[in-house]
Amino acid sequence: MDTESTHSGYSYHSSRSGRSNRHGDRSRERHKASGSKDSVRSERSVVINPPDSPSQDSPVHNGEPLPGEPTPTADEGDEAQDDNWGETTTAVTGTSELSISQEEVVGLGKEMYDRTESFRRYLPLAVGSCVGLLVLATPLAFLLLPAVMWPDRLQACGAACEGLFLSIAFKLLILLMAMWALFLKPGRASLPRVCVYRAFLTTLTLLLTMSYWLFYGVRILDAQDEDYHGIVQFAVSLVDSQLFVHYLAVVLLELRHLQPCYSASVMRSTDGETRQYNIGQLSIQKAALSILEYYYRDFPLHNPALLSASKHRAAKHLAGLKVYNVDAFKNKLRKYLLDPPGSTAGAQPGNGNQSRAMVTAAAKRKDSAHNELYYEEADYERRVRKRRARLVVAVEEAFTHVRRMKKEDVHATPSDIMDVREAALAIFPSMARALQKYLRTTRRQHSHSMESIQKHLAFCLVNNMSPKAFLEAYLAPGPTLQYGPERWMADQWTLVSEASVTGGIKEGSEFLLKCLDFSLAVTIKGIPYIRLTEEYVDLKSHKFILLLQSETSV
Repeated sequence: MDTESTHSGYSYHSSRSGRSNRHGDRSRERHKASGSKDSVRSERSVVINPPDSPSQDSPVHNGEPLPGEPTPTADEGDEAQDDNWGETTTAVTGTSELSISQEEVVGLGKEMYDRTESFRRYLPLAVGSCVGLLVLATPLAFLLLPAVMWPDRLQACGAACEGLFLSIAFKLLILLMAMWALFLKPGRASLPRVCVYRAFLTTLTLLLTMSYWLFYGVRILDAQDEDYHGIVQFAVSLVDSQLFVHYLAVVLLELRHLQPCYSASVMRSTDGETRQYNIGQLSIQKAALSILEYYYRDFPLHNPALLSASKHRAAKHLAGLKVYNVDAFKNKLRKYLLDPPGSTAGAQPGNGNQSRAMVTAAAKRKDSAHNELYYEEADYERRVRKRRARLVVAVEEAFTHVRRMKKEDVHATPSDIMDVREAALAIFPSMARALQKYLRTTRRQHSHSMESIQKHLAFCLVNNMSPKAFLEAYLAPGPTLQYGPERWMADQWTLVSEASVTGGIKEGSEFLLKCLDFSLAVTIKGIPYIRLTEEYVDLKSHKFILLLQSETSV
């Protein structure tokens, strides 16, 4: 395979070093060789050798020396490294079977991330299933192994022993249902670290099971115990221990964090939207997960279009404050060209007056910035009210037309009656223009598609809702979950915390939840200890006597 390479670099020349002279000769030869091959140079890939790669004296490509280059000698390791390695790094370009483009590298990284994400998502479920099968199969194995290995020497199982069989059966059934309800459920999110309590419970369960297996192997299997009633009681004790471990799991995973202990303040970085939530004893990653669930439920949908107006206004305001003083240069040039050499009278007073006038005008523009903001917001509110009024009237007329047509459908033939979908498509054009203008004015047109609007309109017609109920989804921004996942603009979050994410939250804890377009800043405050006292009120102390005069005024 023919490989065309280009070498470029800067050489450090010194009259005191013969090596530097040889290096300069080789650089000139490489420049001459590269000039004749510029027209056929390949642009497929670029590989930059790092500083620890072979030096310029012996550049390599794909692990082999390049054609026309000397091979490295044994004494090169003793030479000092060039201090200007950042400037003398060799860039090799060419076509190779091992070369890949940047797009292929990005696609490969995305595929690896998807596989890793799927593995991390289903790994806890797989581990829980394996541990659950081990827990359920161990008591049954304890009962079956003696009956299979030495059935002739086992003692007969009486009524009490058979009653223990029934106890084991129901306890295992209860344990199976409890494990299914607590552990065998799909995960809500992918956390950055392993849950400490889940890992502790899994380790405790495995340790308990292995301990029982060790005792069972030494005292029962090796000795071939003939007391089958004792073996059954041993299996019952294992099931009881597993039930207690499951009770501990319920306390640690489901009950411990229910009592509120902290107040979390959540602020969105772009628009300052803030909410307060009470949370219990949780780790930082669990608290972040709970806050994200609250965010999708309570926070209005993030709308970056509302921020563009303020940015444009700020840029316009800053542009109005620029002052360029060119009078000094003009006066100096005029004095140099026109004024006599001994003359000192010039346009200096005019220069100062003109500069002061420009500064005063800029200050006035700065002082009037709040007036511009006031009138801009007033004009925006006026346009919104105008568009809203037109939209309300158009929707009310459309719904009135639908009600009128419903009354006429009583006398219509079955072939002329439309279904709900056709009715929604029929009345939608009458309100589409007003709705589109209102959404554009409020900068929320990206949150609603035509298909979703028609679907919502059909839903309102089926359930006989009023025009106000239909407009409620468009007149005010709703929570994030009200819209489709494609418009959330945040499906992958990054947790930034100085403390360990597996540690518990405490007073003053702060962490950040970052996504592509904005971030959520979370501050933890402790709920104060409330001291409530009682004050007894004697009912007799509220009794009083009303004295009325016998004579009244006429």
